Amino acid sequence: MGELDVPNDVHIRSTVGPTRPPRGEQVQVTVDGVAQRAWVGEPLVDVINRAQIELAQVCYHPQLGPIQTCDTCSVEIDGKIGRACGTKVAAGMVVRTQTEAARTAQRDAYDRLVSNHDLYCTVCDNNNGNCTVHNTLGLLGIQHQTRPFQPKGYAKDETNPFYRYDPDQCILCGRCVEACQNVQVNETLTIGWEMEQPRVLWDGGKPIGESSCVSCGHCVTVCPCNALIETSMVGEAGMFTGIPLPVWNAAIDVVKGVEVSAGLKPIMNVSEIESAARDRYIKKTKTVCTYCGVGCSFDVWTDERHILKVEPGLGHANGISTCVKGKFGWDYVNSGERLTTPLIRDGDRFREASWEEALDLIAWRFGEIKAQHGPDALAFVASSKSTNEEVFLVQKFARQVIGTNNVDNCSRYCQSPATKGLSLTVGIGGDSGTIRDIEQASLVITIGSNTAESHPVLATRVKRAQKLGRTRVIVFDLREHEMATRADQFIRPNPGTDFVWISAVNKYILDNGLEDAAFLRERVNGLDTYRESISTFTLEYAERETGIPAATLEALARQIAAEEGVCVLWAMGVTQQCGGSDTSAAISNMLLITGNYGRTGTGAYPLRGHNNVQGAGDMGAMPDQVSGYQKVGDPVVVERHQREWGVTLRPERGLDNTQLMDAALDGTLKSLWITGEEMSLTDANANHLAEGFEALEFLVVQDLYFTNTARYADVVLPAAASLEKEGTFTSTERRIQRLYRVMEPLQGTKADWEITLAVAQRMGADWTYSHPSEIMAEIARLTPYFAGVTYDRLEGYQTLCWPVAEDGTDTPLLYTERFNFPDGKAVLHPAEYKPRQDAPTAEYDLHLNSGRMLEHFHEGNMTFQVHGIAEKAPDAFVEVSPELAAERNIQSGQWVRLVSPHGAIRLQALVTGRVSGNELYVPLNVRKAENAVNRLTGSQGDSQTNTPAYKDTSVRMELLHDVGDNPLPATNHRWGHPTPQSGVEVERKWARPDYVYPGGALPMHGDALNVRVDALGADD
Repeated sequence: MGELDVPNDVHIRSTVGPTRPPRGEQVQVTVDGVAQRAWVGEPLVDVINRAQIELAQVCYHPQLGPIQTCDTCSVEIDGKIGRACGTKVAAGMVVRTQTEAARTAQRDAYDRLVSNHDLYCTVCDNNNGNCTVHNTLGLLGIQHQTRPFQPKGYAKDETNPFYRYDPDQCILCGRCVEACQNVQVNETLTIGWEMEQPRVLWDGGKPIGESSCVSCGHCVTVCPCNALIETSMVGEAGMFTGIPLPVWNAAIDVVKGVEVSAGLKPIMNVSEIESAARDRYIKKTKTVCTYCGVGCSFDVWTDERHILKVEPGLGHANGISTCVKGKFGWDYVNSGERLTTPLIRDGDRFREASWEEALDLIAWRFGEIKAQHGPDALAFVASSKSTNEEVFLVQKFARQVIGTNNVDNCSRYCQSPATKGLSLTVGIGGDSGTIRDIEQASLVITIGSNTAESHPVLATRVKRAQKLGRTRVIVFDLREHEMATRADQFIRPNPGTDFVWISAVNKYILDNGLEDAAFLRERVNGLDTYRESISTFTLEYAERETGIPAATLEALARQIAAEEGVCVLWAMGVTQQCGGSDTSAAISNMLLITGNYGRTGTGAYPLRGHNNVQGAGDMGAMPDQVSGYQKVGDPVVVERHQREWGVTLRPERGLDNTQLMDAALDGTLKSLWITGEEMSLTDANANHLAEGFEALEFLVVQDLYFTNTARYADVVLPAAASLEKEGTFTSTERRIQRLYRVMEPLQGTKADWEITLAVAQRMGADWTYSHPSEIMAEIARLTPYFAGVTYDRLEGYQTLCWPVAEDGTDTPLLYTERFNFPDGKAVLHPAEYKPRQDAPTAEYDLHLNSGRMLEHFHEGNMTFQVHGIAEKAPDAFVEVSPELAAERNIQSGQWVRLVSPHGAIRLQALVTGRVSGNELYVPLNVRKAENAVNRLTGSQGDSQTNTPAYKDTSVRMELLHDVGDNPLPATNHRWGHPTPQSGVEVERKWARPDYVYPGGALPMHGDALNVRVDALGADD
């Protein structure tokens, strides 16, 4: 049996699914004569599965809940036959799974299912041991198919670049529909139950490639057969699946012919032999997604370097869920653009070099520059896409080998203000709980976060909680993205004014006695000072500054104060402002005065954008802190590192990312080593950055490709991708997870930790690491937050959320008893409003916003290497509101030039209601470096962290003569029209005149569907 999708699914982690109410009281039921523990209201099938009693259940999946379409889980319940999935547990139930009547119903139900499915397992691409339809056939011991397969008369749909749908293989179980409607909540898939021949429909009947499908892959993952299958599997997975189509069809006919005379068992035996043979060359390896910070994990199936598919199921953060990038966005690993040999600058060109020559050169130049100009003439940028162990070594190299605190990571561009604001108020600069806690909130507020596109799997949890009535959602943003469209309330504040409305809401709550007085009295300091600091933030002032009516803010304040549990999610729309740290602190203050910390369903969630940006900060890639946010000047920290490293940490703060180029231009910074960051496209004021790069004496760039940043380098080193190495990542939940080597490193490349190790050794460091686990052991010795982290405790799908005690006890939910200050109390941070500096003027009359797209990751260096993604979203564009388009006679496809005081770029316009008025929006991903949006952004930033105020940018727009096609292709999901419904809506199936419950009983409906035993046969 397969590891992720077997008939009884016993071992799959049970997550809180969309149809699952809280468990009731514990009771006892009897199953096949044995007493079993159960909970009132849970599906009976879960009790049977926990008891490890084999029971057919084709449509049931523990992460989807009861669907009730297949009827194969029929059992005898208190003397009547009913579905185990659709029956809720009650005290004292007596259940028998193997009576003659139950077995008859199970087999009849299965026979009806496979009349929709062409059984040719031996030559099937999906014959990999985890096909539920195949495994159920063996479980039920069926010898002959009594109802012949009936083709549905529909063609295969192969219009999506990543997967295909074959209606003739579809058993109409509805798993895909349930996953789309109530887990992903994209609401694209339905079943046309009223059609003469039902089938799965996209947008009510559109080709997949012209529908609202976001290619998240949920439907493919949960499909119990080969009706939905990855195109990367087709013709690649099996011993016989690559044979020519005429031969393949003939082979199917032979298989079908043998069944008539010999029965199904001999065919299944051959099928299982063929499936077992695949195990010799199909490798299944667990990894962690290398895109956003949600932390999805899954198995990657490979045949050498060919990626057959990504199979989620057991991940703590995601379960069966993925997004288009995590499920299908891995072609970049095998891109022909990968670097495979070191490059050394030779005048205006680069020449290939050996690793020995390149590493020797780097060590020599670093040593020379340190000797001539001192250690602070060098600086180091760690990658948020590297592992924790690799980031740790970068900052260790800077501090131990070189002797400088000039080290930073890309959180400086996005999340440092959130970290700062939370550190000031509650003491730890990370998410206060997990995604599960967000799901349990009664109110979720998102501020400046395009969650559905930047953190898509996390967004699915919010969307399903809202759809099922558990959660209300309020969205504050400039742009009507998906979460704004779905929100119970969408509010557009004026740019850069979130601090004002939050402070006004806080003042109203306190002035009107709506605060959680007991929580403030017992667990929070600084109330009087905070009250004084917000004394001028009246609702009337907030209305004038933010544009939000005072009545709206008053109602919001009362709602927040009255809710049982409030979670606030925020991202770059908050942090990339001049007052990003203060706004983050204001959000935390709001949660504190209403008592929304320390309980599930509450807390602060600054969503991390990159897969390991949380880890990059955790590991000490910061100019004033070592791993675990320990200050470099703390005597205890200094002593601990002296004992481990043999050097004394310097107490002075080093340079951060935003200060590096000024230091290069003034001649104090001579050398920079950049690991895996496309700084030339992602840093603010990109033209200024280019000047700084040119001023450096020696620049080393380490990456997968010859990036735009690499153009400025003196040495370029080819790095290994995440699938090619081991280590750990830390997600936005503070969740530490292991990734394993899926494939050998591309010839000529090395893992980041190996490169840092090699240079350190050449510079005299006594580093002897042979595996990342040894680096983690050192991290644990030096870092109280990671004290109990070991590779053994992270084996497979095991995870830990820091802080982790020495005994391995982790902390998924923070602040249940105390905040991270000496007295255990939180601190209300006094308010200080820092308005934007670059508001529109007569010359630069438009406000420019920027951010991510679902399909791409950041600048697109990886995702543009994935053909299917590039086909759906080929390049950046500028979103223009319908009113601005009408005013200036702009149409979609019109080429325009955007000009700011810092630079200019050329893009096509996309007229859309997602933006309003004089707001513009440009995605970060772009084909040509000269059109990157950060050529327009300035150098102003957050006063406490120096994070650039990317969102504080004004431009003018010049119309060009050229007009091209719409920059958003017709195949992009944004043109589709979803078809929301409650789920599979199985009652519509039961209402069909040809539906009969297995065994020949009259059709009955709902949970009450119980058929008397005597209608089906006597007991065994």
